[in-house]
Amino acid sequence: MRGLRAIVFALLAVATSACSSGSGSGADPLGVRSTSSPAPALSGDTLQKGSIDLASLRGSVAVVNFWATWCTPCRQEQPQLERVARAYRDRGVRFLGVFERDDAAKGRAWVKEFGVTYPSITDPSGSFADDFALFGLPDTFVIDPNGTIRWVITGKTTEAELSRLIDRLLVASGSPSASA
Repeated sequence: MRGLRAIVFALLAVATSACSSGSGSGADPLGVRSTSSPAPALSGDTLQKGSIDLASLRGSVAVVNFWATWCTPCRQEQPQLERVARAYRDRGVRFLGVFERDDAAKGRAWVKEFGVTYPSITDPSGSFADDFALFGLPDTFVIDPNGTIRWVITGKTTEAELSRLIDRLLVASGSPSASA
């Protein structure tokens, strides 16, 4: 029984670390993972009363961030995500939020509170989280112009960390505005 308790405790510690400390802490063993897998299909209605399809962002570097209003690390990273989205908008980088298993009215209030300028798709059933093999919230996926996920950031990201990854993709894609 003690062995089972130890395993459960260890799993809870890892999950708590992913959901609270974020990848910007340096001590988090999860952090940024390099990958090369096609981005799953992602389309639907947004909190902003429109619709969007991730495939329509092909040709641009895209950042997909999964979040919810009840997630404290999501709240901590949201201002940084918005600053990066604004800083890279003129360079063709597109952001897309995925609002996970939460109340739409609360999500719209969040968008207003933080002045979020990019769309967030609603995912009340969590099916998009399943498609992206989400570890927890927040999780962020940095996608190249060909629709390939290049980095997965497990936990809270920082402005500096996300900017560094975007810059690497802009340079790799030969974007003329990569050094802007």
